[in-house]
Amino acid sequence: MGKFGVSQAKEKKLLEKMRRYKIREKDLKENFISAAKKGGTKTNKTSSGVYLKHLPTGTEVKCSSSRSRPVNRFLARRRLADKIENAVEGRKSRLQKKIEKIRRQKRKRSKRAKEKILREKKINAEKKSLRGKVKYDENKT
Repeated sequence: MGKFGVSQAKEKKLLEKMRRYKIREKDLKENFISAAKKGGTKTNKTSSGVYLKHLPTGTEVKCSSSRSRPVNRFLARRRLADKIENAVEGRKSRLQKKIEKIRRQKRKRSKRAKEKILREKKINAEKKSLRGKVKYDENKT
């Protein structure tokens, strides 16, 4: 385990990315904040959330994903590096691609698509209604 509470391979990869985009530790302003999320008494009492600001670019990141402060420090640095990479490279980062995918999935369906789904549901409902028990009448044989 490295100083961020994650594997050394992950830490090494992060430090390499930070070096590539000239993100130095002395250029970061780091504050610890209370995590604004579920987790009960433990998260309300401790300041395990991390706020990072990269002073040269003014890029800010907050992270309170984990209950562990070292892991949140790592994740905040990774998010910051992703944001700066996105700004420098001018292409969509993994995070933005993931967000756009979720947005597409949640988008309202068109009226035509809704009607098609409802037609299929109605057909299935009719099929299921025909699956009822067969009543046997002894008198009719």
